[in-house]
Amino acid sequence: MSILESYQRIRSEIPSNVKIIAAAKTRTVEEVKELIDAGITDIGENYVQEAEEMIRLLGPETAKKVNWHMIGHLQKNKINKAIPIFDTIQTVDSLTLAQDIDERVEKTGKKYLSILLEINIGSEFSKDGIMPDEHIDFEDFMEKLVIDVARLTHIHLNGLMTMGPRFDDPEKPRPFFRRTKKLFDRLKKLQLERVDMQYLSMGMSNSYHVAIEEGANLVRIGTAIFGARDKQ
Repeated sequence: MSILESYQRIRSEIPSNVKIIAAAKTRTVEEVKELIDAGITDIGENYVQEAEEMIRLLGPETAKKVNWHMIGHLQKNKINKAIPIFDTIQTVDSLTLAQDIDERVEKTGKKYLSILLEINIGSEFSKDGIMPDEHIDFEDFMEKLVIDVARLTHIHLNGLMTMGPRFDDPEKPRPFFRRTKKLFDRLKKLQLERVDMQYLSMGMSNSYHVAIEEGANLVRIGTAIFGARDKQ
């Protein structure tokens, strides 16, 4: 099945309000261009340097047709390069990182940058993200964090993102997605300036159906669109 056919099949199978982020890690410019020509509106990259190179190869006219999402861990020393490239950084995992981004946005000429807070809902030490702590009430902690982030003037908080534990059985992440949605709904009620909890980014190629059932309206899909990565 071609990239076009895979994308069209997935697009037809999921609700129209769910946005597909094409996870383009290690993909070629030809593959990404084919997907843009097919009508994709959002591309996700894991690394700043790969996004920078992809945009250069696509050329400004093609690159501007889509929104660019940072979906990998953002290192502090990459912030200055990331801000001009990305429309949304989905992987903000601390108040410190949010503050660092906020301080540098204005210098790039942008008025603000959209972010999501990344939740490590499975408390997996091998992954990034804000992790639940058994010694504190996580929902209360997140509410305070969102209130603190809302004070920053050059970023807009637009939702939450989670990876969720990866299982062979796509049903197994369901309780983790459900808990994240419950947190999302609580934070959405805060009604804070510069906070608009529009997006819940959950689910990848092996779990996006379950994530959507549990409330995701952003899904990050790579393999199911592009096919298996070349391991060479």
